[in-house]
Amino acid sequence: MAVTSVFEVTCCPVTGNSVPMQLRFIDEFEHGFGWHREGERLRRTSHAVRAGETVWLTDVVDGPGIEERIGALGKPTAVVQLIDRHKRDCAAVAERLGIALHVTPFTDVPRAPFVVLPIARRMLWREIAIWFPGERILVCGDALGSLSYFRARGEPFGVHPLLRLAPPRRALAGLEPEHILFGHGEGVHGSEAASALREALATARRRLPRALLPH
Repeated sequence: MAVTSVFEVTCCPVTGNSVPMQLRFIDEFEHGFGWHREGERLRRTSHAVRAGETVWLTDVVDGPGIEERIGALGKPTAVVQLIDRHKRDCAAVAERLGIALHVTPFTDVPRAPFVVLPIARRMLWREIAIWFPGERILVCGDALGSLSYFRARGEPFGVHPLLRLAPPRRALAGLEPEHILFGHGEGVHGSEAASALREALATARRRLPRALLPH
């Protein structure tokens, strides 16, 4: 079961800003955790996932306390940027930790415990998801999300509005995840995750009008 916690400081060591910053740690489960900065409207969510002896960071947003939390999970292996236009703080954190940065790799990363799943390969939108088969963890950037921006009313999560007419069924169909982690919002964990993924992909187009309504 995933849990949520909050970490607050009075001065951010990254920006030097004296205004209090609050990080919320979410999706805490046996294989990792996620986090985002409090107060962001689209809540840019980052994750650390442990698979075997390796720890992989995705779409990293920097902030106080993340190095300690990552170190408690294990020694970080690399940062993976899932979307080309969402650089976030991936490069800065990878450099500070002395680890590799993989920017939207469309081929499998050597010796990585995950499979690369191409989501979008357009001039202005290049995105992948990654699938950890051993741990049954699916990590998405913008393809899926749990914020209201992504969801139709009643959905636990949904396909990005701009992808609903052509949802990424080829990339994601057939997966049986136990954990689905999103680049925006809290993830879905447990036995319902796989069926929720199938429903989200199958109903993406039909529910587009409902997803555009305010809620």
